Amino acid sequence: MPKVTYVDYAGNAQEVDVPVGENVMHGALYHGVEGIVGECGGGLSCATCHCYIDDAWTQKVGGPSSDIEAELLEAAAAEVKPTSRLSCQIEMTDALDGLVVHMPESQY
Repeated sequence: MPKVTYVDYAGNAQEVDVPVGENVMHGALYHGVEGIVGECGGGLSCATCHCYIDDAWTQKVGGPSSDIEAELLEAAAAEVKPTSRLSCQIEMTDALDGLVVHMPESQY
């Protein structure tokens, strides 16, 4: 099963298994990872699952998957960076095994 490493704002890392086909947000929520709220449950209607893709993974993950994601990111509480994504929009694949995501200081 692919693994994702979630790094909180303080630099603490937590590695979890996230099944292929599941999204990165649910991986965090199901394992009690602090820093991703996912208030809308992955319905693409908030930005409380905002994360930063580690520089080593930006090419594989890519940018926002839709105009809606890009618009929601503009309203994120934390600074939006070129590596910003909504974790509910990143579907796990075997190719993303080892993915590293960083959480912003706050989702609100």
